[in-house]
Amino acid sequence: MTTRLHALRDAGTSPWLDYIDRTMLSNGELARRIRDDALMGMTSNPTIFEKALAEGTAYDAELAALPATLTSRACFERLATTDVQQACDAFAGVYADTAGVDGYVSLEVGPDLAHDAAGTIAEARQLWAAVNRPNLMIKVPGTEAGAEATRTLIADGINVNVTLLFSVEAHARVIAAYLDGLEARAAAGDAIDHVASVASFFVSRVDSSVDAALAKSGHAELQGRAAIANAKKAYALFAERFSGARWDALSARGARVQRPLWASTSTKNPAYRDVIYVEALIGPDTVNTLPPATLEAFRDHGETARTVDADLDAASADLAALAAAGIDLDAVTAQLLADGLASFAKSFETLLAGLEAKRAQLATAEATA
Repeated sequence: MTTRLHALRDAGTSPWLDYIDRTMLSNGELARRIRDDALMGMTSNPTIFEKALAEGTAYDAELAALPATLTSRACFERLATTDVQQACDAFAGVYADTAGVDGYVSLEVGPDLAHDAAGTIAEARQLWAAVNRPNLMIKVPGTEAGAEATRTLIADGINVNVTLLFSVEAHARVIAAYLDGLEARAAAGDAIDHVASVASFFVSRVDSSVDAALAKSGHAELQGRAAIANAKKAYALFAERFSGARWDALSARGARVQRPLWASTSTKNPAYRDVIYVEALIGPDTVNTLPPATLEAFRDHGETARTVDADLDAASADLAALAAAGIDLDAVTAQLLADGLASFAKSFETLLAGLEAKRAQLATAEATA
């Protein structure tokens, strides 16, 4: 069966699902989506796990069996590791069929390590060893410390999903870290043909922030133009950096490009087309991580055309017009990074607190049974 999602994949944009829970891993839903929806990968984050753990009982049996001496963080890692292992196994066929281009599942280091390169490296290595699957990607935030960690992890041969990228400058930093890591690994005599990375560039949140500022300043005619123009500039940077002599030397050894992954692609403003952040960024060597509702919307009525590198002059003009209207995009993206880190940290804290409460509840139930 060929769907609109298959057409999206065939145009060079791999559909990944921005969601994971234990139920879909065991009831056949994930296998069906891989088969019928051309699903090529999956991402997770603390907010997704928080909701999955809080809203059901799927984790209760395993949680009750864990030693009482384990910290909540260690319990979470055990639960998440089990889920991600199962998801990696579900995508093993995609990973094999695409020769390691797709089929990845992401697992994030703790958000409290966002500005701690050494801590990020240590936890990433621990998670990599615990999951023990070649199609795992470790999610690392796109901070300066995250870029530093990415270089080391790539040199280690660990796949990395660099997340929470909002600015082209930050994107440049993580591309440099990836190339540096590949070169360090190659210099050590290690193979680089199986190391994979994506750079998760967030889209719709940029419009949400800029649109609010434009409404206050009386420039509503420019609303909806910032996010896509910003992402197209990021893709242009990708195309530039993964060409030329430096890249050719790595490519000759089998290196893979670090694909841009479009994140935050659900439409927050109901006035905009519900698949706008998918349709406007389609093209070679890209990934779009879709929440379930956006995936369903694209399967129903999404249109595929190569758009990601089209109308770059118009994108530049839009960014210039926004600057003339008083929009400081660097300030906007810096704030979005800070807000994103704070949101993930809050979700992680809530997740751990929820785990503690659930463990206490299960222990009480067992004691009174």
